[in-house]
Amino acid sequence: MAEKIKGIGARIKKGDRVIVITGRDKGRKGEILKMMPKEERALVSGVNMVKRHQRQTARVQGGIVNKEAPVHISNLAHVDPKTGGPTRIGFKVLGDGRKVRFARKSGDVIDV
Repeated sequence: MAEKIKGIGARIKKGDRVIVITGRDKGRKGEILKMMPKEERALVSGVNMVKRHQRQTARVQGGIVNKEAPVHISNLAHVDPKTGGPTRIGFKVLGDGRKVRFARKSGDVIDV
């Protein structure tokens, strides 16, 4: 039976702007490229770059390539739309009945 993921994993989605709050890349900002909810990890553009050896094929030239490695979601926080710093996320229901996410620091709605 599938587990329901709670905590920050339920609040982060593909395409969100996030900031790394701890670790080697602390302070770096990027966009979520891919979510891996079962592993509680996310692929963030320009964060946690690793070098991988690529074998040459008919389409790809061989050599050492840089690519993103997954980051645990506990090390990520949303970027506040107003201040640009880390913020927590809350949920509220608008007048038209839509449930949206908002930044707790500034109160700005994240989902448009």
